[in-house]
Amino acid sequence: MRRIALGVEYAGDAFEGWQSQPHGRTVQDVLEAALAKIGGEPVRLHCAGRTDTGVHATAQVAHFDTAAVRPMSAWVRGVNAHLPRAVVVRWAVAVDEDFHARFLAYERRYRYVLVNAPTRPALLAGRVGWFHLPLDARAMAAAVAHLAGSHDFTTFRAAGCQARSPIRHMHEATVRREGACFVFDFRADGFLHHMIRNLVGALVYVGKGRYPPDWLAEVLAARDRSLAAPTFAPDGLYLCGVSYPPRWSLPDDGRIIAVPQLPLI
Repeated sequence: MRRIALGVEYAGDAFEGWQSQPHGRTVQDVLEAALAKIGGEPVRLHCAGRTDTGVHATAQVAHFDTAAVRPMSAWVRGVNAHLPRAVVVRWAVAVDEDFHARFLAYERRYRYVLVNAPTRPALLAGRVGWFHLPLDARAMAAAVAHLAGSHDFTTFRAAGCQARSPIRHMHEATVRREGACFVFDFRADGFLHHMIRNLVGALVYVGKGRYPPDWLAEVLAARDRSLAAPTFAPDGLYLCGVSYPPRWSLPDDGRIIAVPQLPLI
């Protein structure tokens, strides 16, 4: 058996999340079906981050085991020929049998792109978040600074989150305005279910003036989901980076990063 690692990009609004479901309308389902056609055998994928419905990825990493002997180009161009247009394999490399896309990742990064305009976007519908009232960039930047470091993020985890610990170390948390957009960047050792969308919702509350910047520190310390803002839409959220130790023969020494840049169109 050989273990193959893949770099995958997809538009999340075309699927019902990453994880395989009986209806088959997930990223994992279409990828496994395409890989099986090339390999001539069933394939089970394991990914770095199981994204929700509507969440996009520019730098997802996954791996699978296969007895089929194929050139690496077959796992890229051959597989892509059997995929819908909203998902593509960017690269494929053979890795040691003890590589694991999920458990060996030491850092992940997400970007959320929010259009702040009176009317909703049309061409970018499903690819960006949207909020209609003016937002205060300075207040949001002050609030997001409270997230750096190690914290108990219980306030910002989904009720159904299955992570054993709510403690995460946030290496980077920033928000800035670029034209009509706000760009939120988060980089951490891991994230809880809905964590980014819940943080964006709280930061929008600060930006629209409902609470001062220090409110974010207060609700973080409270460890009570009911005190925070509603979960924000998935539309503008991108998994855009996964990092591994350099020993695995992955592209870019294991720092798999593809941050979406503005303008998106």
